[in-house]
Amino acid sequence: MRGGRVLGLHDCLTEVMAIPGALDAMLLDQTSGMAVVASGPPQGVDTERSAAALTETLRATMDGLARSCPGDAVRINDMLVTTDRGHHLLRLMETVFEGPLVIYVRLDLEHSNLALARFRLQDISSRLLA
Repeated sequence: MRGGRVLGLHDCLTEVMAIPGALDAMLLDQTSGMAVVASGPPQGVDTERSAAALTETLRATMDGLARSCPGDAVRINDMLVTTDRGHHLLRLMETVFEGPLVIYVRLDLEHSNLALARFRLQDISSRLLA
């Protein structure tokens, strides 16, 4: 654990944005689909619509996996989507806050290290949960 200190919501995003190649990030409320806090999205991006769409994508993925593995409990830890413009990484977590949250980070395709980003998100989420 980096530093070992417990993180608040804004500190969490500060650390996410310190991941090499991070372009923008949000904390999403998985239940409502709303953005809890955002790091300053790119110009022209509607944060609330983006948060809702990301949450719906996550729900559809969970539903698809559950249907593909009947009888198995499916729990997603993280999800990665790579496009021609970047990597989109979502980290799911249960929190001491109102409900389950998701950390979303968009990473530069050329200047990011996915293994490092996943490792850092795991560390950050564990400190947010503490």
